[in-house]
Parts: sequence; C-alpha cells; structure tokens
Amino acid sequence: MRAGFKRHNGEMTNTLIQLLSQLSFEELETWAGSKILQRARAYEDRVDDLHQTTCGALIAWVEGEDRYVTRVLLQHDHLEHDCTCPYDWGGPCKHAVAVILAAARMLKTKRAIPVLETEEDPHRMLPEGGKVRSAHPPADLPAPSLEEILRDKKREELLTLLLDIAGRYPAVHQDIMEKEHLEKGRVDTLTESLRQEIRKLTAEPAWYDSWQHRGELPDYSHLERQMRALAGQGHADALLELGSELWSRGIAQVEQSDDEGATADAIAGCLEIIVRALPQSSLSPPEQLLWVIDHLLEDEYDLLAGAEELLHRRQYTRAHWREVAQVLEQRLEAMPKPKNPAFSATYARNNLLNQVVEAYARSGQKARIVPLLEREADACQCYTRLVEELLARKERDQARHWCIRGYERTISNAPGIAHALQERLRELAQRERRYPLVAAYRAQEFFERPSKEAYQTLHKAAERAGCWPPVREAVLDYLETGTLPAAGGKKGGSQWPLPQPEIRPPKMNERMQGRYFPDLETLIDIAILEKRLDDVAALYQRLRNRKRFGWATAERVADALSGSRPEIALGIWKEIAESLIGQVKPTAYVKAAVYLKKMKRLYSKNQQTGEWNAFLQGLRKRHKAKRRLMEVLDTLSGKKLVG
Repeated sequence: MRAGFKRHNGEMTNTLIQLLSQLSFEELETWAGSKILQRARAYEDRVDDLHQTTCGALIAWVEGEDRYVTRVLLQHDHLEHDCTCPYDWGGPCKHAVAVILAAARMLKTKRAIPVLETEEDPHRMLPEGGKVRSAHPPADLPAPSLEEILRDKKREELLTLLLDIAGRYPAVHQDIMEKEHLEKGRVDTLTESLRQEIRKLTAEPAWYDSWQHRGELPDYSHLERQMRALAGQGHADALLELGSELWSRGIAQVEQSDDEGATADAIAGCLEIIVRALPQSSLSPPEQLLWVIDHLLEDEYDLLAGAEELLHRRQYTRAHWREVAQVLEQRLEAMPKPKNPAFSATYARNNLLNQVVEAYARSGQKARIVPLLEREADACQCYTRLVEELLARKERDQARHWCIRGYERTISNAPGIAHALQERLRELAQRERRYPLVAAYRAQEFFERPSKEAYQTLHKAAERAGCWPPVREAVLDYLETGTLPAAGGKKGGSQWPLPQPEIRPPKMNERMQGRYFPDLETLIDIAILEKRLDDVAALYQRLRNRKRFGWATAERVADALSGSRPEIALGIWKEIAESLIGQVKPTAYVKAAVYLKKMKRLYSKNQQTGEWNAFLQGLRKRHKAKRRLMEVLDTLSGKKLVG
C-alpha cells in the first residue's frame, strides 16, 4: 500500500529526518486521519528494530496481529509508506504512523536512529545486530514433482503404496470404493452410502466464532463431489432421492446453526447440483416445475438461490404451465383463509397466490389474474399487486377503487401497504394532471411526518399547482400550533387552497400524539433551508429555553450561523465539545476534536487566534490529567512531534 503526504506550507525538506523535526501533530493527523493516529499511539511501543536505510527511509518491525515490516520514506517532498499488513483503505496504516511516532520520540530524546547499510528489499530484509535478518527463510533446492516420483515406481510398489495410504486414510478408501460402485453401475449402494453420510453431516453442530477463529463446521465437500459424479453419469433420479433427505434434514440444521451462513452455503452448493439435474430426471415437465415451486415456497434460508432460472426455460410450454396452474389453484382453494389479516397469518397464502399468478401468466391465462386477485384481496391484503395489474391494463377507475378500499382496510394493521396505496393514488393524480390533488397528498404526507425533505417535496408540488404561498403559510402555522388546515377553511387569513384527498388517515389527532408544538426543530430546518438566518437564531433561542433538544439540531444551527452570527456557532461547538470531553473516554475525545477544529477555523477566519489559544490553554489546564485528551489537543495546537 502507498499513500502520499505533502506539507501545506510549501517548505521543501531534503530528508525524512528533517521532515520529522518540523512535522506537527496536526499535519500528521491530516495525513493519517484522526482514527488511525489514535490507534497508532497504542502501537508506538510495539515498534522494534527501527532503522534508517541508506536512501533515507525508516524501516522497522511492528507487532500487531502478526509481525509486519513497515517502511516510511520521503519522495519528492511527499511522505509515503509501505507495510506488509493487510490494511488497504487508501491511507496510511496504523503501523506506518507508529513508526513515525517512534522515530520522533527517539529524535526528541536525542537518540540516534541507526543506519541499515544494505540495499536489500525492505519487505524481505530487516537488520538485527548489524546483520541482515530475512523475514522469510531461503527456499530449499527444488524438489521433484509427485508425478516424477510415482512414474519411477513399479506396479507392485504403487499397489503397496496405495493400499497403505487407503488403510491409514479412510477418506481415500471411501473414494476408491465409491468410484468403483459408480463405474460398475452399483448406484443403489452408492446412494445408500451417501444417504447415511447426509444423516451424519446434518446431525453435526454448526457454529463458528469469527472473533476467536474457532468453531465446528460439517464438511459437505465429499458429498458435493459425489453428487457431481452422479450427475455426470446421468443418475438424476438418485440425486432427487438424496435431495429429499438433504432438504428436510438440512433445513433443520440451518435453523439451529450459528456460523454466519457457512453451512447454508455448503448445503446450497449440493442442492444446486440437484436442481441442474432435474430436467434429466424421470419426472414429467409439470412435475419438475412443481418440484421447484414447492421447494421455493419452503425455502426460508435461500438454499435454492438461482432455482427460479429453471422456471424460465423454454422447454416448459404453456400446456405444462396450465397443468401447474390447475394444481396450484386446487391447493389455494383447499387452504383455509386466514381469520385475521396479520402478515404472519397471510404469509403462506400470499406466497402460494403469487405462484398461481405466475403460472397464469406463463400459461397464457392472464385474463384470470385480476379476478383471482380481487377474490383474494381482502384475505391476503394483495391490494398493491392488484392495483399494479389494473394499472397495467389501464383500468384506472378500478385501480383507484381498490386503492381506497385497500387503504381503509390496512391503515391500522399494515401501514406499509397503506402507504404504498397512498402513493399509487398520488401517482394516478399525477398522470391525470390533477396537480392540486397531487399537492394535497404531499401535504398529507408532510402533516403525518414533518421534515425538511417533505417540506421541499410539498413546495415543488404546490408550486406546480400554483398555490404555494397560502400552503406555506398554513404549513408554518401548523408547525407552530399543531392545528391542521381544513379544505375550504381559512388559516392565518388565507384560505386553504388544496382539495381533500380521496383518503385520509383515521384518528389523525391520535397519530399526532407525542409530538411537541411548536415543532421548533422542523421550523429551524425550514428556516435554514430558506436562508432566514435571523429566524434561525430566534427559533434556536426558543429551543434552548425548552432545555430538551438534540445536539444534531444545534450543530445544523451552528453551521448555518457561522458566517453571520459566529458567537452562536462558537458557543454551540464549545458546548458539544465539552459535553464529549466530559464522557472521559478516548473515542469521545476524538469526536470532540471535530468541533474544536471548527472553532479553530472560525476563530482564525475572524482573526481571533488569541481567543482560540486562550480557550485551548484553558482546556489543557482544566483537563491536564487526561493524557489521551492531551494527545488529541496536540493535533490542534500546532505542536511539533519533536519539540
């Protein structure tokens, strides 16, 4: 990895040692980033065998999860680095920064950094006691290949060797016997052996701790290899038998596993072989399709990823799909309708319904889709799919009817579906160029979930409808008072210009419970958006009087007012920084530095460096016992690494 750094003051330095004598903690943080610099400090004492090379680079071992060779060098006044660690995020790693800190400490204590008098590749060589130590032992003389060794042996020697290996390694013995069974056509014997292996594998625990790099994982590689062999010999029916065993037992194992999906991936690899072999089995084409559909309906762990591709093959005709559709229809009719519309109650029926709809489409029976969805709409809450089918057929009135009906029946128990239907109604109004109605829906969305983004969207829609000023007046009044405007009524002296939407959330007042009015935070965001900075300052003062508000809003205020009201911005950043420092933990100190840097830039911009330095010295004095905080403040004070 490589990363460059260039001093901003334009001063040229001839050697890395000269650069270190001038480099400040702030410049080092600019190069490395605050998080890497913080981590590097913990590695400063892990730097070993630090040397200079004859070309002026620094090179050392750094102890981490492994032992890494790290080099830092100066090229064309740019600070660059190389390290054998795996970090590769575009900037220097903590080991490179630790080498710089260790070198600076040696210079600060007047200790000379010894010179490595070798031009060897620094990734392979490092000094030790004046000699060159190799990071990797020299390679042995090239050995003959296994093929060359075996070619020179006689038949009797090879037979003896193979029998010995098979006797000592049961897996080798098993592979030989299974290959023999397959070549001699004894498929039943091999299938039974693999069935027993499936039972053994699926009974094993499946867990893995990625933090400690330990665990127990069943090894499905042999089973997968033998399944591929069966597929290669055309034994698709045998694979289907094994697949039935693996499916039921494998799902149970995956349900109980805790291995970041490793076992599921292994089982999926075996099942993929079965799916590919399915078209060569003795099952009829409709039976093959139903095999895939049935397993997809049961697949909660994505074990059959890619199996849907089989359903798209041209070999399955419309006639095949009609048979499938008939079977699925019968299953749907036989399934009891859910007594309540909860997602858990409708999940299985919805999945089966979707498969029936797909079968209709593939069998050329698209005319049956809408009547089916209409019959199932209330039971399965499939309103969104029904509306999409109606819109595709340009039946807008029917689509609008089902949007309204579906919304009324889902707003209480399935608000996600209701919101999607609300969007469809707005899209219908947009297509029909009923712009006041579009704006009415946008206003409804804003009143339900006020935000800067919803305000911007409403602004755009109301401008299109030609009624933004009275809408804006009513919206701002709502944020102050919590009173909703009424269609045809007056608000703040202006009449509400938008029509009543076709749907309206029931019990709107209950939905507004828990909201505080005036909604000062949203009012502040809107004032910032509209660049009404005096209003921002006044609203923020009202918010502070409430004594309950989030720092996120205060930070947005500070950023907005840093040019016109710097005293407010500085006060906010100071409060946030001191609050973080009060947490007394290193990660909070790093976060505090973000706001302290903003203060420094603003003080500098306003030519108030004296005030900044006094504030910084005050922090140092009050918190001098917090060593990690002092390190963070070093990056703000211009302090040199060597000084």
